[in-house]
Amino acid sequence: MPAIYLDHAATSFPKPPCVAAAMTEYLTHVGANINRGNYGAAQQAELVALRLRRRLCELFDFADPTHVVLTPGNTWGLNLVLGGALHPGDHCVVSGMEHNAVMRPLQRLVRQGVTFARVPCDGAGFLDLRALEAAFRPNTRLVVLAHASNVSGTLQDAAAVGKLCAERGVPFCLDAAQTAGHLPLSFRELGLSALSVPAHKGLLGPQGLGALLLAPDFAKALTPYVTGGTGSASDSEEQPAYLPDKIEPGTPNLPGIYGWEAALAWLQDVGVAAVRAHDLALSRRFLDGLADLPGVRLAGPADPARRVGVFSLDFVGRDNAEIAYRLETDYGILTRCGLHCAPAAHKTLGTFPRGTVRFSTGWSTTEADIDAALAAIRALTAE
Repeated sequence: MPAIYLDHAATSFPKPPCVAAAMTEYLTHVGANINRGNYGAAQQAELVALRLRRRLCELFDFADPTHVVLTPGNTWGLNLVLGGALHPGDHCVVSGMEHNAVMRPLQRLVRQGVTFARVPCDGAGFLDLRALEAAFRPNTRLVVLAHASNVSGTLQDAAAVGKLCAERGVPFCLDAAQTAGHLPLSFRELGLSALSVPAHKGLLGPQGLGALLLAPDFAKALTPYVTGGTGSASDSEEQPAYLPDKIEPGTPNLPGIYGWEAALAWLQDVGVAAVRAHDLALSRRFLDGLADLPGVRLAGPADPARRVGVFSLDFVGRDNAEIAYRLETDYGILTRCGLHCAPAAHKTLGTFPRGTVRFSTGWSTTEADIDAALAAIRALTAE
């Protein structure tokens, strides 16, 4: 029985063939580090890393590749922002839909004297903008928002949040884990101070890599959270003040950088707008198929235009874990069951502590995959 992969919200699969080919090229024929040598192989690796930063600038309407910081992943990038921007006595604002990649570091900072406000969202997961306005304080130093929920796919109005932040002079960090590569994003138009993205989801690269795009004024004020060797200013034991070195210490993931640069080249050829159109078509097909099914509750919005291709289902009166197991063993459909590292989102959506069965689509998902998933859901709910 062939497997149908519907867990793209966790990681995209399969990757474009060029990703593995580029990583193999580095490991087989290059092997050198960057910023640590002037010989040819090291210079070649440096050029690939620079191309990656430039491609990220092009994808996200961002001006300066030196302010594209490569990280070990989205969680790492969010930690760099939270830990570097917030200090004892500071206040942060988040939504009721945040992932633990935000909430766990924030809870740790609370123990160090930081406070935060959790802005409520409605039953579909949408942020209450009036409540957001009321949440600002004189000591608010940061707003962090998940652009789309990894639980329900709910797509927030990031531009409206950016406008409110700009009016108050408060930096705005967007967690684009579920939107980067899935829909067009403009750092400039959204009024961002920081944008954190993972390589391995909609941007189709390997795991263990991400990027943090930083506005110059925000980057200048950011305290380095991890320090160490950079290959630059080696005469000093102090961290360089310039980017990306200020917050990009240590040996980078060069095999990953080669793979991600190839993935972004592939994605740029396809076009993010085409990916969004593909996602919307699949979302409509899946949501239409669920509309008349008894015993299944959809968490999040029913309008495809107000979500991404992440769908959480609660099988009422059934064990969701058993449903996920049966989907795999009886039908070959790979999903994710549980609380998805986002208990706050599940509390907002009314699915805590049961959790949900999550189906999520990507570029490689086909209409036949959607139809097979719907047929399996119908069969299981009919039992």
